[in-house]
Amino acid sequence: MQKHFQGFNGLLHLRGSFFPIVLPRVVIFGIFGSYVGWLFQREGSIDLTLLGLLTENVVCNLVLGLLLVFRTNTAYDRFWEGRKAWGDLVTNIRNLVRLLRTNLISLEGDAKAERDRILQSLSIFIVCTKLYLQKGELDALQSASQRKLGLDHLQVDPSTIVKLKAAQNPPLEILLWVSIYLQKTCEQGHLDSSQRSEMNALVNQLVEALTVCERIQATPMPSAYILCLKLLTLLYCLLLPFALVEKLGVWTGLVTAVISFVLLCVEAIGAEIEDPFGNDVNDLPLNEICQSIVNMVNDAIVTRPYKVQTAAQTVPNLQALPNAQTSPNAQAFPKASNDLPTRNLSSTDLPMTGLPMTDLSSTPDPSPQGRSTPKLTKPFIQSNSQSNSQSNSHSSPTYPIQPTIQPDLPAL
Repeated sequence: MQKHFQGFNGLLHLRGSFFPIVLPRVVIFGIFGSYVGWLFQREGSIDLTLLGLLTENVVCNLVLGLLLVFRTNTAYDRFWEGRKAWGDLVTNIRNLVRLLRTNLISLEGDAKAERDRILQSLSIFIVCTKLYLQKGELDALQSASQRKLGLDHLQVDPSTIVKLKAAQNPPLEILLWVSIYLQKTCEQGHLDSSQRSEMNALVNQLVEALTVCERIQATPMPSAYILCLKLLTLLYCLLLPFALVEKLGVWTGLVTAVISFVLLCVEAIGAEIEDPFGNDVNDLPLNEICQSIVNMVNDAIVTRPYKVQTAAQTVPNLQALPNAQTSPNAQAFPKASNDLPTRNLSSTDLPMTGLPMTDLSSTPDPSPQGRSTPKLTKPFIQSNSQSNSQSNSHSSPTYPIQPTIQPDLPAL
């Protein structure tokens, strides 16, 4: 049973809830609805329902509903777009730190210290972006003020803070330092052109994500739209008791409070999440995101390169091995074709690709009954063109073959 009601525990939490925001207005509308109900019970001859015709109008209800939905959807689009922009910032910073750490792993001395300063500047970049969007002071980057930002282990040189204060756009100034460092290391030969282009592409994506955040922060909802929505909501909640008093009587104040609470909560959601870069509970968790980047950069700086130790592989000398360890098939094959064993082969031993050459020293019996099978002294293959030129004085070359078992040929 406790499992089914576990989702209702958050209803009693005031942190992040809109109840404290809309409660004063809900109480006012409830008291006003109760007064209308009391007035209707006391002065029964007065017809107050005429004032509630506006709330019963379909056009008025439809316009108010569309305005509330459009307000909420627009605010959530801004919130989600800001979250995607910060996701791009985190992804690109991680990739850039990884490439800087791996491509410049062989640096030593001052070059290594400069590389570590650039890596540390990327963690400063994400914190400066947060302060820039919240219109905060860069003095918060000092060690004494980092606790207020919820940050730990962020190393910032005082001269860096002075340079950032002089810049109009501190996050963009840090990205300019990174681009200059990539150009210098490429000119020094520590990076090739492909590596520099890959890391410059990541810097460009950081600039693009920063621009998206600036666009969201610098483009609020139009004031005319917000004022119109607030005015319509106020009129609807004030005229609602006059439409309910005839049927509800003394319960008009309670029902009015409930309906106004729903409308005001929907309107407050849009007002709360339209600026996702603030410090409120319902805004993006920028402090946690910044702390994750700071920890990742510190780990990348102190991480030692991992070296794989491989044992040297030696090739054994086959000539030094004893004869007993040699392969048993080594003696099964002759070294040259002249070393092939010579034996008398019958026509059954010859392949199908050629005809057997007979030894003319043995004269067979011309009669069919006395025809005998000639003997061969050297196996070889003779092609059709060679068999047609047997009458010439030139002898055809012979080629040794491995003795194989073939089907029987007809006896000549």
